[in-house]
Amino acid sequence: KVVVVLNIGGVIETASWKAQPDAILCAWQAGQEGGNSVADVLSGKASPSGKLPMTFPVKFEDAASSDNFPIDMKANIDLVNKGEKKNEVKNVDYTRYEEDIYVGYRYFDSFGKQVSYPFGYGLSYTTFEYANPAVKQDDRLLTVTVEVKNTGKFAGKEVVQLYAAAPNSAKMNKPEKELKAFAKTRELKPGETAVVTLQVKAADLASYDEASASWVVDGGTYKLLIGASSRDIKAELSADVAALTQKTNNVLKLRESITTLKR
Repeated sequence: KVVVVLNIGGVIETASWKAQPDAILCAWQAGQEGGNSVADVLSGKASPSGKLPMTFPVKFEDAASSDNFPIDMKANIDLVNKGEKKNEVKNVDYTRYEEDIYVGYRYFDSFGKQVSYPFGYGLSYTTFEYANPAVKQDDRLLTVTVEVKNTGKFAGKEVVQLYAAAPNSAKMNKPEKELKAFAKTRELKPGETAVVTLQVKAADLASYDEASASWVVDGGTYKLLIGASSRDIKAELSADVAALTQKTNNVLKLRESITTLKR
């Protein structure tokens, strides 16, 4: 059996080789206790229960930001040094931030991009079942509950994620869904069930509107998606939310217009 342990601080390419080992343990950079924690997981003393805080793309160029990354920087600098280009060369002297809010899973999921591992992904030595999802609305607070049962043979913890999808998200140029809350269960023994509660304020559903310099909650029916990752949705609920606008100072006004990514 071959297990690959990743001692990394960020995303690396995994798509070309991940099928070869029997398992992959992403330990990140755990510090002086990293050896003990890895040993506990590999030996079965502890069941892994972490979830990825970022998307692992198939290749670097799949990320929207790669369009504005100085991949061919040396060639551009050579041209500058030869006098064939003036100063202020894009992606050499400056870079435009053009992805807007489409960063990470909000880009990959909204634009239907294939990924190696999605945001929020993570396995353990056991399995979990989600049941009886429900939502209650009190004033401008949404409370979502769901039962999580350990259906495997080993004790373990699960991280439940709550995403929200705005009404007419594509038309309104908003992400397909956005993470709004998450919670980890206590350690559940085989066959044990826990009720997970997740809360979202209606104001947290707002998006920033640059034209009016306001935080805006679009009124309408929102989808509330309960998942084990951004691409493993276990249950879908809905809630009607009233419109809300909160004016701010216009401190984000651009000095010059740029072309940003839109759905």
